[in-house]
Amino acid sequence: MVAEDGGCWYADLAQAKIGDEYRYLIHNHNGTTKLSRIDPYAREVTNSVGNTVIYDPDFAWDDDHFVMPGWNQLVIYELPIGTFNDKPGGAPGTFADAEKKLEHLQSIGVNAIEIMPASEFAGDFSWGYNPAHMFAVESSYDGPRAFKKFVKQAHKLGIAVIFDVVYNHFGPGDLHLWQFDSWSENGLGGIDFYNDWRCETPWGNRRPDYGRGEVRQYIRDKAMMWIEYFYVDSLRYDMTLYIRQVRADGDPGCDLPDGWGLGQWINGEIASQFPGKITIAEDLQNKSWITKDVGAGGAGFGSQ
Repeated sequence: MVAEDGGCWYADLAQAKIGDEYRYLIHNHNGTTKLSRIDPYAREVTNSVGNTVIYDPDFAWDDDHFVMPGWNQLVIYELPIGTFNDKPGGAPGTFADAEKKLEHLQSIGVNAIEIMPASEFAGDFSWGYNPAHMFAVESSYDGPRAFKKFVKQAHKLGIAVIFDVVYNHFGPGDLHLWQFDSWSENGLGGIDFYNDWRCETPWGNRRPDYGRGEVRQYIRDKAMMWIEYFYVDSLRYDMTLYIRQVRADGDPGCDLPDGWGLGQWINGEIASQFPGKITIAEDLQNKSWITKDVGAGGAGFGSQ
């Protein structure tokens, strides 16, 4: 692969085709180690410890021009795909299984569903708050095409789709970004993570480095992906107080201004490019600046 600007590398494989599996083989900085890694931008994987799959982006959205109900009219149902309509004792439920119950939700007045995190996570059973591959849709739920079908059907029934995203930490399990090229300091995460006390979270020392340009771009790109390519209507951010502070204890010495700025960037872009979409912060501190406009110095969330 050839190095490009911004930490990116490029190769053109003319023989590659949809459905092929691949990994990156990385020679580390001192040439002593070869590391086999799943593509950090993988849209589809065989499983959390498997291979990247070359993803087919084509999908017939037809006339899906769904407009979400007004924010003050939303009746939101939090929905875990794996257990919402599964068979007891068997495999996790899938998007197709959950789709069968959408008419029931419509009949009881639900007009928005919040999908608990469905980025690829370690194992098959999880609430989803342990994302291993941030761009890939969970394989045990049947992957990205099944999710698109689910969103399309929800929209036909007048139901908005809110997607739960986790940016305060990655992993901890099956996390190929961890020491991605083998470099790290203090035995911590390496190029994509804080390698000092700022790494600390309640879910392990795996807070991404919000001050590194490539990491900021990575998180921004995956936030926008759900709206641009999966037609979701809203993003609900998990525990934003651990994005804006290290320990969420109110100590100004633990503030993470880069995390605050990252939220402003993403929310500002969503508001500009997709008017009417809502971002929701799980912050729990009644901090008025969370929902103030970015232009006024706020974080730009629509609700908390």
